[in-house]
Amino acid sequence: MDKDSVGIVETQYLNIDESFILESGKSLDNITIAYETYGELNKEKSNAILICHALTGDAHAAGWHEGDRKPGWWEIIIGPGKVLDSEKYFIICSNVLGGCKGTTGPKSINPETGYEYGVDFPVITIKDMVDVQKLLVDSFGITQLYAVIGGSMGGMQVLQWIVSYPDMMKKAVPIATTARSSPQQIAFNEVGRQSIVSDPNWKQGNYYGTGQIPKNGLSIARMIAHITYLSDESMFIKFGRDLQDKDEISYDLSMDFQVESYLHHQGESFVKRFDANSYLFITKAVDLFDLSINNSLIDGFKDVKCKLEVISVDSDWLYPTEQSTEIVAALNANDVEVSFSEIKSNYGHDAFLLEKGQLNYLLSRFLSDNIVADLMITNVATIREEASVEKAAKLMLDKNVTHLPVVTDDNKLIGIVTSWDLSKSIATNCENLKDIMTKTVKYCYSSDSIEDINRMMRKFEISCLPVVDEDFVVEGIITTDHINNMMS
Repeated sequence: MDKDSVGIVETQYLNIDESFILESGKSLDNITIAYETYGELNKEKSNAILICHALTGDAHAAGWHEGDRKPGWWEIIIGPGKVLDSEKYFIICSNVLGGCKGTTGPKSINPETGYEYGVDFPVITIKDMVDVQKLLVDSFGITQLYAVIGGSMGGMQVLQWIVSYPDMMKKAVPIATTARSSPQQIAFNEVGRQSIVSDPNWKQGNYYGTGQIPKNGLSIARMIAHITYLSDESMFIKFGRDLQDKDEISYDLSMDFQVESYLHHQGESFVKRFDANSYLFITKAVDLFDLSINNSLIDGFKDVKCKLEVISVDSDWLYPTEQSTEIVAALNANDVEVSFSEIKSNYGHDAFLLEKGQLNYLLSRFLSDNIVADLMITNVATIREEASVEKAAKLMLDKNVTHLPVVTDDNKLIGIVTSWDLSKSIATNCENLKDIMTKTVKYCYSSDSIEDINRMMRKFEISCLPVVDEDFVVEGIITTDHINNMMS
C-alpha cells in the first residue's frame, strides 16, 4: 500500500427515517445512504469536499477495503499529499440513490412488501440523487461545502448541486459531462436497457431470489457503454487489429480480435459487481437530465453563485468539449466566475479516471486557497452596538468565537468587540458594548489575496478581520487560524 493512500477504509451507512419525496412526486421510506469519508472535518466545518461518482461507481473513491486487490476508483487524486489531500480536506463520497452498493435502490427491500423493489422502484432523477446527498451533508452539520467535484454522471450531479443549492458550496468542478443529455447519449442508454429487458432471465425485473440474473443482457449493455468511454485512437493503440490467441483469421463466427475479447471481459466483470435493475433506473435518470429552462441554459444557471472550473477531454465523444463550452458560455452570461480547461488525452471519456498528472495540476490550481473568499467563514455571529457586554459575552461563549463584528440593523460594519475587550470591561466595570468596542476596525474584501491579508494581520498584530462588501455589509470573517491551517 502506497504511503500517499488513505489506507484501509470502511463504508458507512446513514438511515433516513422520514419519507423522502422524489421529483416525480412519489416517495421513498427508510432510505439508506452508503458513504465513505477521508480526512477530518475541521472545527469550523469549512473543509468538506463532496465527490460525486459516475454511472456505475460507488462510495469507495479512495483507500482500500480489507481483502481488495485494487483501491478506490479515484485513488489517483485522493489521499495524503495529493490534490484532494485527506490531511487538509474532509472528503465525502456516497453511493447514489438507485445504486446497488449500499444506498437504497431496486434491489433494496421495499418496507411495504418485505420483498425487493425490482421495477416497483420509482423512477429517479439526478436531482433526487443530489437531494439525498444533501441529507448526508446536513447530517455532518456542514452548512457550506468547500467544493463539489465529479466526472461524467458525477459532473451532472455537480451541476445539479450548483442549481439546487447555490449557497452550499464555494467551488465546483464538473468534469467530462453535460448540462443536458443529447439524443445520441439517450440512444446509447436505450439500447443498453433494451439488451437487459430482452434477456429472458430479467423476468420483468423480478429475478431476485431466482438464482438467475439477466447476465447476457447486462453484459451487452456494459459492452455498448464501454465503447463510448474509449476513443478510436486509444482502441487502436491498445488493440489495433491484433488477433486474440491465434495466428490467423479463423473464418468462423468465433472471436478473432483482441478488442472483441476485451469487451467480453468488461461485460463479464461488470455482471459480477452491478445490478441490472439499478442500471435501468440510473441510465434513465441520466436521460432525463436537463438543466435548461425553456430550452435555455442561461436561464437554468441564473441563480449559480459559486466559482467553477469546467473540464473536458479533447478525445471524449460521449460528452464532447462542445457540451462543456456550452456550460461555460451559459455561466458567463450570468456573470458567474468560471474557468475552462481541456485535458489532452487519447483515453477518451475515461481520461477523467486515468490522467493523474493533468487532473492533479488542474484541480490544484483551482482549489488553492488564494483569495479571502476561499477561506472565510460566512455564517458569522454579529451583534448590535446597543447590546450589553453581558450579551456579547454570552454570544461569544455560545458560538465559541473570540471576535464579534458590531453591525447596524442593515448588517453594516461599524466596529468589532473581542474577548480582550470583554476582559477590559470587567476591570473598568463597564456594562455598555459601545463603550468598549473598537470603532476604527480593520477589514478586508472577499476578493483580497490571502498573501496580502496575511501581511496586514502580521503588521497590525491582529488575529481576525471582518469581510465586507462594497457597502460595508458584513459577508464573513477570516482569522489567522484559517490562514495558518491553509499554509500548513
